[in-house]
Amino acid sequence: MNDLSTILSEPVARLGATTITLGHALAFGALLFLGLFVALVIALWRSAKARAVAAAEAADHARDAEARMAGILQSQAEMQGRMGAIAEVFGARQAELTQSIGQRLDAMTGRLGQTMTEQTKSTHESLAKLQERLAIIDVAQGNIQSLAGQVVQLQAILSNKQTRGAFGQSRMEAIVADGLPHGAYEFQATLSNGSRPDCLVKMPNGAPSLAIDAKFPLEAWNAIRAADGADLQKAASQAFRRDIEIHVRDISEKYLIQGETQDTAFMFVPSESVFAEIHENFEAIVHKAHRARIVIVSPSLLMLSIQVIQAILKDARMREQAHLIQGEVIRLMEDVARVDERVRKLQVHFGQSAKDIDDILVSTSKVTKRGQKIEALEFGAQPDGDAAADAASRAPAAKVDTGARVADSKTGQLRLRVVEGDD
Repeated sequence: MNDLSTILSEPVARLGATTITLGHALAFGALLFLGLFVALVIALWRSAKARAVAAAEAADHARDAEARMAGILQSQAEMQGRMGAIAEVFGARQAELTQSIGQRLDAMTGRLGQTMTEQTKSTHESLAKLQERLAIIDVAQGNIQSLAGQVVQLQAILSNKQTRGAFGQSRMEAIVADGLPHGAYEFQATLSNGSRPDCLVKMPNGAPSLAIDAKFPLEAWNAIRAADGADLQKAASQAFRRDIEIHVRDISEKYLIQGETQDTAFMFVPSESVFAEIHENFEAIVHKAHRARIVIVSPSLLMLSIQVIQAILKDARMREQAHLIQGEVIRLMEDVARVDERVRKLQVHFGQSAKDIDDILVSTSKVTKRGQKIEALEFGAQPDGDAAADAASRAPAAKVDTGARVADSKTGQLRLRVVEGDD
């Protein structure tokens, strides 16, 4: 017993100032086991109670589930009935729909076939028209290629300074030659200072001639067209302005000669577009040319000027021929006077002829009256043979000339025929 007490009083641990013995530890362990047991019993009780409650709830849920399942089965049966009715309706509708779709497909197939036939016919017609247009396009393409070749030739002409000058001069010469008579102009004429303008138009009445220059500088103009940037464009414009000013000054110094040429000369520009560009963007050049008495003309303006000069030349020729016209008019009046004199003489002759005709009518009237008197004479009866012969001779005479009357003598040897005229 003492040994047990001694063992139980053996210290096991120290907690601060308190010494924990083996007995204390065993007592604490017993209390702890007891507490755990009580807690286990309580937990088992609570678990059993919870299981009972859960079982009751599960039973309630099972009953509810059975009721719901019965409702679901009833609903399913009703749904099956409805689905059967719907299936029958859908079957009938599907049959009707199939029949309607078949009919519509047949109609659509017929319309589609007709449409395809018409479309095929239209396609053939369109292809035929397309082939015709392609043939026209081929012809036009050939014309375009020919035109392109001509443009290339023209570009080659314009790229060469000499040929370009010849092109402008030939166009100017064609305009002048078409508008003026031969002898009213002269190409490449030599002036007193040795210069040779491209054309010299001779004015009437001894007036000075008009000089036309066709050597327009196109190098700077082509540089303007070929310039890409603003700086290059500005430099090319300045070069073009400078070349035009130099050309205007050369024309003014070479072709404006007092008493030999007009106070104004023409500078021919062979392109209407270049002429319009100069007047639109280089107005200062136009003003300087006017101050220098140089007129910049395009082909249309040159043609108009040539027509004006042609009218002036025609008026001058008419004034030169005025004395000839007066002489012809005087001779014409003399001829008219002679015709008047002869008509008056003819009128006298006609008057005499009318008098003679009146006299003839009087004579014929007298002869007619005398014939009527002779016809009224009665010469007695004739023998039967003579009467028959006389009747036979009168019958042919009546056939030959209507209105002729025959008077025979008593012996038949004297026969007079009086013809009554219409008058």
